[in-house]
Amino acid sequence: TLPASEFRCLSPEDAVSVFEIEREAFISVSGDCPLHLDEIRHFLNLCPELSLGWFEEGRLVAFIIGSLWDQDRLSQAALTLHKPRGTAVHIHVLAVHRTFRQQGKGSILMWRYLQYLRCLPFARRALLMCEDFLVPFYQKCGFEVLGPCEVTVGELAFIEMQHPVRGHAFMRRNSG
Repeated sequence: TLPASEFRCLSPEDAVSVFEIEREAFISVSGDCPLHLDEIRHFLNLCPELSLGWFEEGRLVAFIIGSLWDQDRLSQAALTLHKPRGTAVHIHVLAVHRTFRQQGKGSILMWRYLQYLRCLPFARRALLMCEDFLVPFYQKCGFEVLGPCEVTVGELAFIEMQHPVRGHAFMRRNSG
C-alpha cells in the first residue's frame, strides 16, 4: 500500500502531473503558467533537489519548484536559468491541486520546503516573485517584501520577496 502522505523531491517523471496542476491553478487567474512543460522538465533534470512534492496515496497534490540564483534580486534571466554556484533559491512556483485548496496545504508545503532548505549548506535565502494579492500569504510564511520586481510577464507586474534560510546551521550544529 502507498503511504497516506509523503513529501519528496520531484523527478522528471513527475513533470506532466506538475504541469497539469500548475496549468489549472494559474491559467484561470493570470492566463499563463509560470513554467511550461519543457521548463518544468528542465528544472527537474538540472536541480530536482530544489523541488518538493506532496503526495497523498501516491497522487501529487501540491508542489514547489526552485532553482539557484546568484544575484541579490531576480531578473528576467532568473525565469529560465539555474546558477549552480548561487546561494539564493528562486522559488518559481508553488501550486496546489484544485480539490486540495483552502486546506492549508500551500502553507504547510512552504514551511516544509523552507525547513528542507535550511539543511542545504549552500542556501542562504529564498526569493520569489508574486502578484500583489499573494503578498499576505507569503508574509504569513515568513517572507518580507523587497519591492517591485524587475521581471514582468506580458502586462503582469510582480512584487519580489525573500526569506532568510541561514544555510550551514545544520553543519554548525553537528560539527565538533
